[in-house]
Amino acid sequence: MTDYREINQANWDDRVPAHVASDYYSVRRFLAEPGFISDVVRFDRPRLGDVSGLRGAHLQCHIGTDTISLARLGASMTGLDFSGQAVEAARKLASDAAADASFVQSDVYLAAVALGAGEFDLVYTGVGSLSWLPDIRRWGAVVADLLRPGGRLFIREDHPVLLAAKARDGLLTLERPYFEQPEPNVSMSGATYVGTDAKLAHKVTQWWNHGIGETITALLGAGLRISEFTEHDSIPWPALPGATECIGDGEHRLIDRPQRLPHTYTLQAVKGG
Repeated sequence: MTDYREINQANWDDRVPAHVASDYYSVRRFLAEPGFISDVVRFDRPRLGDVSGLRGAHLQCHIGTDTISLARLGASMTGLDFSGQAVEAARKLASDAAADASFVQSDVYLAAVALGAGEFDLVYTGVGSLSWLPDIRRWGAVVADLLRPGGRLFIREDHPVLLAAKARDGLLTLERPYFEQPEPNVSMSGATYVGTDAKLAHKVTQWWNHGIGETITALLGAGLRISEFTEHDSIPWPALPGATECIGDGEHRLIDRPQRLPHTYTLQAVKGG
């Protein structure tokens, strides 16, 4: 049986050319505007606070636009991703933009080996990351291994209620598991989310949902203290096609009564001294 990592990596390798060329990731603006940062990091910035001088690890960094954004805010960043194509694109962007960001190809569960245990003041993870991992407790242990005592995790992520939902005939229905399951959800699509006509050769992906309680418990069990948990009514990608709309600054929201649905959440946690 093919490992989930091989299946998903083939799909994400396919996405890279379309994502680099897209307006969604704004690669051209990164090169033309030295102060430009991604919409995702701009949304996070009030909660991130001052990251100047911090050594940061960005897990599942994709093509590095958020990693470079954090570097432009003053952090010394290392991005990690399992896709060799994405890491190659991120390195080129960082070089062309003269950003203080380096990139390493590795499975996220091996991040402490690839990047160094106890080396980081900040571990950052952006929206759309955790669902590609089958074991949230193992991920929590990796975060703890990467952080120095007093170091901080910052994550904004798809809300598990959103990932469990589908929009069908004008109704929201809960059709997928909310809690982590042994077997993955399997999706098949030749499209990606950046508004391109490009078709992916590798269409199958495997993914898992992780309940809020499961994620918090994983971090607590790894020795971290939760310092913030905030839920949001928007998300930086067009989730629930046909039922969401862009509301500006790269954020999307349910068209009909968006207060019914938590779209994303921000979680911060600190490693004990």
